[in-house]
Amino acid sequence: MALSFFRRESAPAAGVTGEVEAFLQGYSIEVMPRTAEKVEDFRAILPKGTRVYIAHIEGTPIEDMVATAKRIAGEGFDVMPHFPARIIADRAILADWIARYQSEAGVKQALLLAGGVNTPVGDFHSSMQLLETGLFDGFTNLHVAGHPEGNKDIAGGDAAIMDALRWKQDFSNRTDAKMAITTQFCFESGPVIAWANGLKAAGIDLPIHIGVAGPAKLQTLIKFAIACGVGASMRVLQKRAMDVTKLLLPYEPSDFVAELAAHKAANPLFGIEQVHFFPLGGIKTNATWVTENGGAAGVPANAQG
Repeated sequence: MALSFFRRESAPAAGVTGEVEAFLQGYSIEVMPRTAEKVEDFRAILPKGTRVYIAHIEGTPIEDMVATAKRIAGEGFDVMPHFPARIIADRAILADWIARYQSEAGVKQALLLAGGVNTPVGDFHSSMQLLETGLFDGFTNLHVAGHPEGNKDIAGGDAAIMDALRWKQDFSNRTDAKMAITTQFCFESGPVIAWANGLKAAGIDLPIHIGVAGPAKLQTLIKFAIACGVGASMRVLQKRAMDVTKLLLPYEPSDFVAELAAHKAANPLFGIEQVHFFPLGGIKTNATWVTENGGAAGVPANAQG
């Protein structure tokens, strides 16, 4: 693609609204070692300074995780590896992982979460326990997981989730690291807005990085949505599946992003700080969608002057 395609001035590209461009500014995206291997150079598809989360799926060797972090950091991006509590056996293993990330990839950011396995392999079962070890002291950014539509893996339901968020809010008040909530992906703006407003009403003001599913086949999204426990907003996908004219077309998050962007513009103090993409249809496909829909927010590093 010719570099002249990309706009370098501050005004939004044709068809791109200022609200969406502002909302997508500084977006982050998630990869895994095996998906990162498919990208020759992240600078060709992602804006300069993009935060790249590296998802740690159970069974992935730490060597692969660290190598991926080193490679992406070497291309000039901020890397934020996942630390899933339930797949970390003990404090010694956690300390070893952190030491490897820091010495080989200069990692200073982390997403701490319980993880998607039902039975912990060792001593940890929650992100709070990871934080309590003190091993993340010195990190610049610590993010924790959020679930606008609940989390079936947490005993105690919504009350337990809210108690955990209050604990993390208190922790953020006594750490030098910047903390934020990175959420599961959703498809409908209404439940997200209600959830974010509910947190603020409960005194939880951690910035929210809202999870957005990138463009993908409808069947792919439904599969991931069921597996990840996405709730109320599943009806958006179900409604689309019933529309024959849209059944075979790829889903794009245009409406979801536009609605949240408009709400953010009308309510500047709204808790959503930025967008975090789950590239369920592929990293390049997701990045291309942002380039085409995000104006200056989507210009790849190699195309920036």
